[in-house]
Amino acid sequence: MRTPFPQPRHFTILLLLAVALLAPSVGRAQTPEWIWGPSAADGETRLFTKSFTLPAQAERAVVVFACDNSAELFLNGQRVGRNTDWSKPATSSVASRTKAGENLLQVIGHNSEGIAGLLVQLEITLPGGARQKIVTDASWRTAPASSADIKVAQFPAEGWTAATRIGALGAQPWGDILKPAVATAAESIRMLDGFRVELLRSSQPGEGSWVSMTLDPKGRLIVSPQGEEPMLRITLDAAGQVANIETIDLPVRGAMGLLYAFDSLYVNGRGKEGYHLYRLRDTNGDDKYDSVELLRRWKGGDGEHGAHGIVLGPDQKIYTICGNFVDVPGDLASNSPHRNYADDLVLPRMEDGNGFGAGRKPPGGFVARMNPDGSACELLASGQRNTYDIGFNTQGELFGFDSDMEWDWGMPWYRPIRAYQLVSGGDQGFREGSAKWPEYYADSLPATVNIGIGSPTGVRFGTGAKFPARYQQAFYMMDWSYGRISVVHLKEAGAGYEASAETLLRGKPLNVTDLEIGRDGAMYFTTGGRGTQSGLYRVTYTGTESTAPAIPGAGEASARSARELRRQLESYHGGVKPGAVEAAWPHLRSHDRWLRYAARIAIESQPVDSWKEKALSEQDPVGGLQALLALSRVGGRELQEPVLKTLARWPLTTLDEEQKLVKLRVIEVSLARHGLPSAELRQMALEKLGRQFPAASWPLNRELSQILIALDAPGIASKVLDLRDAAGTQEEQIHYMMALRNLKQGWSLGDRKRYFTWLNLKPGTESEGTHRVAAHPAAFDQWFRDVDLPPANGASFDGFMRTLRKEAVATLSETERTSLADLLSPSTAKPAASPAVARAFVREWKVEDVAGSLPDVGHGRNFARGKQALAAGQCLVCHKFGNEGGAVGPDITAVSSRFTRADLLSSILEPSKVISEQYENTTYVTRDGDEISGRVLEESADRLVLLTSPLTGGKTELKKSNIASKRKAKLSPMPEGLVNTFSKEELLDLIAYIESMGNANHADFKKP
Repeated sequence: MRTPFPQPRHFTILLLLAVALLAPSVGRAQTPEWIWGPSAADGETRLFTKSFTLPAQAERAVVVFACDNSAELFLNGQRVGRNTDWSKPATSSVASRTKAGENLLQVIGHNSEGIAGLLVQLEITLPGGARQKIVTDASWRTAPASSADIKVAQFPAEGWTAATRIGALGAQPWGDILKPAVATAAESIRMLDGFRVELLRSSQPGEGSWVSMTLDPKGRLIVSPQGEEPMLRITLDAAGQVANIETIDLPVRGAMGLLYAFDSLYVNGRGKEGYHLYRLRDTNGDDKYDSVELLRRWKGGDGEHGAHGIVLGPDQKIYTICGNFVDVPGDLASNSPHRNYADDLVLPRMEDGNGFGAGRKPPGGFVARMNPDGSACELLASGQRNTYDIGFNTQGELFGFDSDMEWDWGMPWYRPIRAYQLVSGGDQGFREGSAKWPEYYADSLPATVNIGIGSPTGVRFGTGAKFPARYQQAFYMMDWSYGRISVVHLKEAGAGYEASAETLLRGKPLNVTDLEIGRDGAMYFTTGGRGTQSGLYRVTYTGTESTAPAIPGAGEASARSARELRRQLESYHGGVKPGAVEAAWPHLRSHDRWLRYAARIAIESQPVDSWKEKALSEQDPVGGLQALLALSRVGGRELQEPVLKTLARWPLTTLDEEQKLVKLRVIEVSLARHGLPSAELRQMALEKLGRQFPAASWPLNRELSQILIALDAPGIASKVLDLRDAAGTQEEQIHYMMALRNLKQGWSLGDRKRYFTWLNLKPGTESEGTHRVAAHPAAFDQWFRDVDLPPANGASFDGFMRTLRKEAVATLSETERTSLADLLSPSTAKPAASPAVARAFVREWKVEDVAGSLPDVGHGRNFARGKQALAAGQCLVCHKFGNEGGAVGPDITAVSSRFTRADLLSSILEPSKVISEQYENTTYVTRDGDEISGRVLEESADRLVLLTSPLTGGKTELKKSNIASKRKAKLSPMPEGLVNTFSKEELLDLIAYIESMGNANHADFKKP
């Protein structure tokens, strides 16, 4: 390492640290010293050894090591690991590699150039709690290596000398690289009145970034990092403080779901077989997990969009929630209650504007239920996007907290993060791209409460908490993006629930990941994820209300009766059951949506021939429409004509709005599953529906416009464009534009001009009587205000609009293209950022070069220079910031809500250190041996189109038949070195500008 400090030249630093965090030390404190050989040279490789004696195998030993250039550490001949950056010590648990008697540490260190040194600190906890500590000092032996690629077995027998001491830990230029990392201070977290939060512990080097947690029968917290570090088992004392920490050194890592049940630790994580469901057990009673069993394989979604939370149901079965990139298991039990799912769109789906999830078909995310041994797997419910966790309330009802697709902001199909109830056969309506369902679709179930924008992580009910009764019964939901924990207060509403929400706490950054209610009645929660700093926190109630255990109630009599009835109906799901049709049929007419839904699924589970005539003869409009919806979903094409003719029994003019929407949904499902009807039925539908269009409400116009376009209604383009021009929000206008994009027939040239004139307008502008609205729905604006952000369009917005234009242009005749040439030529694709101006190279920045100056970000920064740096560093080519920027990387507007300054600095300088699967590339190896890395933008049956260069927009097309293999790319799409033309002050100003979310009045820009 080159340094301005006067030091002996030609040295290398090798840092080896092992930290035992638990039991009290014995003997005098020892400070490790920097050591090396008597001399050094550039390109030198040097060997080090230290022997020590133990009375027994260690109970705990953690080795943390780092090197200026590179080093390998061995214990008793076994390789522990490798490190290439002295400022970031690597850490491993090595207790299993120790032994009673003599032990030997060996190190191979390489010096590329500059000063050199080796620092070792090893702390070992022995059975009974005694500790032994080994540090680098003059007792270490060193020798030159015979070659740069020497192996540990080739260490020489002679030529060893005592190591030379250079300086104690803390000496410059290295400083105190062992200084403990600290999570966000509890004092900075805003709390609901009457509650208190305290930071119990910050994660230290080698402990990873924590993302999931559970309790074992002894009340210990089991915590899993997201990366390859081992899980931790944390013992709390009577005061709720950390008393002891152990590592669970088994080959299952990266858990995103943990549950202790049936004397087993269930783990959705990465083991030897891949990312699957494992069961860990202690088979000999020594309080250590010694058995790892693969219970169930998951296909797809390895990580953030994979298999997540695991809970034990009141039926003593295992429930797990899977994200939208996991395939439904192929071995579902025959009685699985949820099977019949599809896009069910009357118009073509548009894939995501950036290709995320392209080609993925329903059901989206889902809940799987199984026996404790992983057998008899059932699909309980689906239609979630990427729920991270689920939980049961005291009444035995299951709830989740689903994610939004933030790239959809500003599009008519955007769905906010939401709490929802999960029931047998339930479908929450998530589909990829533009195919997401509105909540009023009768074949889906609604959210319990919408929260807004964010990234849901852990959830728990407050059962067992020493909180006031209202908070014991509440549902707690964590938002990683905006650093908050919401409290959802449920209220029974028939067989379902209504809810209101408030915020328990909020911090910045506070990247919350999981929570548990401890045996002491306190709430414990973790922060972390994607390599960020983690912390363990404790929340207690300090107010005056009683915290006596709330008496679990069955609820109001009417609600209890409705729930019991719903569960009876659910018992008919998933198979042929005698009496099912007779028992369920009356409840198709129920005023309760949850009962109607449960009854319909029960009927759909029975042979169609046993109830189709009953459906076609039903006279009640509520029950009849539900029956025809069921018949459209499970019946064959031969039933389309009788279904559509039966619908005429209830003219739209005789129905209320909810019933009208159900009738229109029956038509949509019939067309989606069975194709266009006969000419006679088409004409009948056009006459009857055309008289009702336009309607008085946005939902009715949404559905009527889609059906009439699908049926090629005469004059439909003009009517839909009139609705577009009268719409009050951007989202409504875009819906009508999307619906018309594939319509080929029935256009006048004037309507074509109206269509493309709108596409060429900027939001909030007008031309030739066409106005493009910039406003959003009031709720959308409020969701952004809740997290102190201005409303913004999502990262896929421009991509969707480009695809919309492309598909609309494809419907034009040659004559129309000629007539519309002036309107077709303008490009609506705004550049993500201005081209970068050439700048002089300053230096190749490393984290250690800047980390010590990060406190200076908090005051006196230069706002203008920070804004300029955002552009000069080409950040806006790939990242959205506010309403500016590209869509290749994550939106960085509110990154300070989840990243500390140190995390942000690391992400800028080391972009490949942690890559979210949402933004990672895939490397495809062709049959000719070529490797091509990129993100899938388009996919068909025989080809892929990859975005291979985010900075230039470069694309590559691959034939699937020419692909030999694929793997996750190890390098981030973000190049390294983008800020190497910055001075340190510019880099600090950039961090301040991002931290401020572009607010010139932020404290970072105030003079001290």
